[in-house]
Amino acid sequence: MKYLNCVLASFALCFVLTAALLPLLKRLKAGQYILSYVKEHAYKGGTPTMGGLGFVAAALACTFAFEGFGSNKTNFTLVITAGFAVVGFLDDYLKLRRRENEGLKPYQKIIFQLAIAAAAATYCYVNDITFLFIPFGGGIGWQAGWFIIPVAAFAFVATVNCVNLTDGLDGLAGGSSLACIASLGVILVQTYAEGATAAFCMVGALAAFLLFNCNKASLFMGDTGSLALGGLIAGLAVFSGNALYIPVLGIMFVVSGISVIVQVIYYKRTGRRVFLMAPVHHHFQMKGFSESKIAYAYFVITALVGILCIMFV
Repeated sequence: MKYLNCVLASFALCFVLTAALLPLLKRLKAGQYILSYVKEHAYKGGTPTMGGLGFVAAALACTFAFEGFGSNKTNFTLVITAGFAVVGFLDDYLKLRRRENEGLKPYQKIIFQLAIAAAAATYCYVNDITFLFIPFGGGIGWQAGWFIIPVAAFAFVATVNCVNLTDGLDGLAGGSSLACIASLGVILVQTYAEGATAAFCMVGALAAFLLFNCNKASLFMGDTGSLALGGLIAGLAVFSGNALYIPVLGIMFVVSGISVIVQVIYYKRTGRRVFLMAPVHHHFQMKGFSESKIAYAYFVITALVGILCIMFV
């Protein structure tokens, strides 16, 4: 019952915050600048961005309301999430200020990400969070010891960037993240691990945000939202010993990341493209699939993989 209340409370709060945030962003002319080569998205130019502020604030506030300051892991997860949200906000703000689709320089963004990831990895090692459960292993795992430092750091950096890459169509990153975080929340409940409250608070907040973000979106989450979601997913998984579940539960995020890597490497070697456009969701869009169908497929696949993981915890 507690977790249902978390979902309902965060849904209500996020809906109110986002409804209030939308006209404010419009007045501030905080509209998204669309990349010129993504012609299919030309009509989206000027759509308000930084909507992630709504669901991040709602999820954090409700988590503290239901759990207070009793769990160190949960508190640190929220700090990490907020840290990545700040990085994303800086990126979004600079894009708006410069009136172009480039905010932080790539090297600046990765430095910030590595700093937060290093802090998270150090937290794991210092607090002896070094056991890694093997997906579908029924509780079997591996004691990583000091090796948890590079594993955790990589998990955070990879997750935030892959979620960020997936944020390219209306409702795509939001829906996939909702399914991923909901599945992770159930796993945390099943294994009596900390963080379930934060997970279900974000589920409720995302459900409300998607009312504004599904096609045709009236509001984008921006890097403020996508980096925060990646940080939360990584934090919930890593701090509960479930880091190895990230590429499984986040299978569609992995697909986004790998499609970009494959496209870049193949193009540099041959001068040709594997996909019409990367990440691969743009490939499907150029093949004629609607944004709604692609977002729905990503959500369903993520949810089905989540159910499989839950069945074999």
